[in-house]
Amino acid sequence: MKILALESSTEACSVALMDDDAIISRHEVAPRRHAELILPFMDELLAEAELSLSQIDALAFGRGPGAFTGIRIATGVIQGIAFAVDLPVVAVSTLAAVAQGSAREQGITKAIVANDARMDEVYWGAYTLDPAGRMQALAEECVVRPEEVPTLEGEGWYGTGSGWSIYGNVLTERYGQQLNATESERLPHAQDVAWLARGLAEQGQAVTAEQALPVYLRDKVAEKKKNQA
Repeated sequence: MKILALESSTEACSVALMDDDAIISRHEVAPRRHAELILPFMDELLAEAELSLSQIDALAFGRGPGAFTGIRIATGVIQGIAFAVDLPVVAVSTLAAVAQGSAREQGITKAIVANDARMDEVYWGAYTLDPAGRMQALAEECVVRPEEVPTLEGEGWYGTGSGWSIYGNVLTERYGQQLNATESERLPHAQDVAWLARGLAEQGQAVTAEQALPVYLRDKVAEKKKNQA
């Protein structure tokens, strides 16, 4: 399966092209340059692989949560391509991609992802590695204050994501002896988006261009507060 994946929901901008088990990518930490980089990265990879968009089987993108502008860039580009060449799209959680990156590089099997969400909050998710080598969510992703992150069962968890840099003490106190280790520099990468997207596509979870929508999480919080009021 040939998958072209984009990820621009944080300071990092990346594009990956997966052809069965082979993958090539471009990745750069470049705040505010995502719109400038994402299309050239895509063109470079297609040229390197000697492929055209018409030869791609599916598109994928990091759907968030993350920076609103970055998510909108990836969503807009992926929708435009999907409409132009009539390709299915797989929307992949940015937090799951962070967990997958930790699994790929650190060999971990249980991850607590906490990405900085500004406003003294984190985007939170918990994942475990399935037999196919893909991180699967154990609970609903949310945006929450660090001292209020959901509790989890068991030990051997690995903390990852930018939120551990800012709120590491609070998060470590919250999970205590359940943590094996933490890292705070992990950013999502398009190659992990592509790998997760392949599994989702094989499960029939690809959607049409108009159904490829971003996930901000704060929308849910606003709607919940509105209903409570």
